[in-house]
Amino acid sequence: MRKDLGPQPAIFPMPVLMIAAYDEKGTVNVMNAAWGMISDMKQITLFLAEDRKTLKNIRVSKAFTVSLATKDTMAAADYFGMVSGNSVPDKFARSGLHAVKSSHVNAPVINEFPVAIECELEQEVRSGDFYAVVGKIINISADEKALDENGKINPLKLNAIMFDQFQHGYYSVGEKAGQAWNEGKKFIKK
Repeated sequence: MRKDLGPQPAIFPMPVLMIAAYDEKGTVNVMNAAWGMISDMKQITLFLAEDRKTLKNIRVSKAFTVSLATKDTMAAADYFGMVSGNSVPDKFARSGLHAVKSSHVNAPVINEFPVAIECELEQEVRSGDFYAVVGKIINISADEKALDENGKINPLKLNAIMFDQFQHGYYSVGEKAGQAWNEGKKFIKK
């Protein structure tokens, strides 16, 4: 039997995305955002509230990076979601993490996050109480520790975490369950 739960953000899993951008002084700010997705082959869309320091920074720098939080970076990732850069200007410095400037866009790459999607601001669209920030993916950089023998990102080596909207927990990615574009072949008539 099913039970109605009413409207709520009930997608699982949600990524734990670290959005980083420079402010007008070149200071690094990072926020934790679960509401984002790949929206085209070379495009990512994030949904950010108007009052976010990171949105203000993206508007200034016209660039940002999106990193995937991992089990090893979970405490810092959670902190970036708990504290606003509007009220704590040295938020990133307090985390103890390290950043370098991307060689592809005007945005920071956080060393401790093993994957960084380096983006230029393409457009922003108001959507209810949020802005859909669309970024053109210029480059993806990855720590070699997260790569397989063919140079591709291995989700099991990445050790990414996901966010649970229901219980507000973080979960690590588990074992591989199947192969995309293969599991459904049994339903294709020959």
